[in-house]
Amino acid sequence: MNTITKTTTKIKSIFAPTNGMYGPYGGMYVPPVLENKLLHLAEVFEKHRGTPDFEQEFAYYLKNFVGRPSPLYYAHRLSQHIGSKIYLKREDLNHTGSHKINNTIGQILLARRMGATEIVAETGAGQHGVATATAAALFGMKCKIFMGSKDAERQKMNVSRIKLLGAEMVLTHAGRGTLKDAVDAALGYYIEHLDVFYLLGSQVGPHPYPTMVGYFQSVIGKEARKQFLEGEGRLPDNLFACVGGGSNAIGLFTDFLLDENVRIFGAEGGGEGPVFGKTAATLSMGKPGVFQGTYSYALSDEAGEVYPTASIAAGLDYPGVSPQHALLKDRKRASYHLVTDAEAIEAYLLLSKLEGIIPAIESSHALALAAKLLKNKKDEISIINLSGRGDKDVERDLM
Repeated sequence: MNTITKTTTKIKSIFAPTNGMYGPYGGMYVPPVLENKLLHLAEVFEKHRGTPDFEQEFAYYLKNFVGRPSPLYYAHRLSQHIGSKIYLKREDLNHTGSHKINNTIGQILLARRMGATEIVAETGAGQHGVATATAAALFGMKCKIFMGSKDAERQKMNVSRIKLLGAEMVLTHAGRGTLKDAVDAALGYYIEHLDVFYLLGSQVGPHPYPTMVGYFQSVIGKEARKQFLEGEGRLPDNLFACVGGGSNAIGLFTDFLLDENVRIFGAEGGGEGPVFGKTAATLSMGKPGVFQGTYSYALSDEAGEVYPTASIAAGLDYPGVSPQHALLKDRKRASYHLVTDAEAIEAYLLLSKLEGIIPAIESSHALALAAKLLKNKKDEISIINLSGRGDKDVERDLM
């Protein structure tokens, strides 16, 4: 049985950021024109987080607009099929259909306190774009969403939702037209328009974004811990989440990092397999380097040039990763595994048919990894973060 580990604030600092650094990872590798802007953002974030006024407003919108807490659901038929007891943290039931709304509400509350009138964001699978456009509509703010042309083609429903919400869609045809290129385009616009607020969607990029995104997404793990203890009277044996940039995963993992008996697993977009140019498994195959404003693992060659990536999941099709996940990998607190497109599709179909829940193809990577590692482990109980729903993937030929 997995007993509860007591922790202290001092011990928690092992995995928490210090001035934007997670051990050797993180930092702010940006042009001088952005440095003061980001330092000011960091100052505003530190000023407001933890204050009663900010936290009460954040909690109000999470409860009454997003619909939190999201359920922790015992997936009984999936558990029977795998031979191990499994709970799903139902982030797919949030307003807009994924975990992304947690972060967009938090950041847009900061933007309002900074007097911003225009929001800019990147999106891959479209879920962050929808969540950002939703938050901007809620507060009557101008919004511009950058998306790669390839991703827009494979996530057409979310493109329509973003437009319906009143945001301006900007497609980029640079590179492969995926998330990396959308981030590049959004950062470029931000550099040229320093009066806008850049609402970054994952736990990547320069400081203070990894810290902010991790903070706003930590509600996932706080809820899951409380719900699991209420239901099982102990802690889970395992946690599973998909990892692209890493925001949904760190959201679940953070509240369990000091519980040494809780094993932590991240499922990366493996594409066709462990071949550079045909995968997006950054932590499994990459190496440390500077990429898009932060020092973390990246899929790059000896000269530091980033390899093309490939994944059926637009939200995982990215050659970088959170600096906090990089630290967790190095410290061996979490293990990260390549999950192929074929494995993810199999899990996507499996959950749909067994539980009547259609998962996002991104989340299906976590399901696939759990199904592989938990086979017939009947004495173990696990949580899988179902980071998003799969409506956006239904029109794709995944059968």
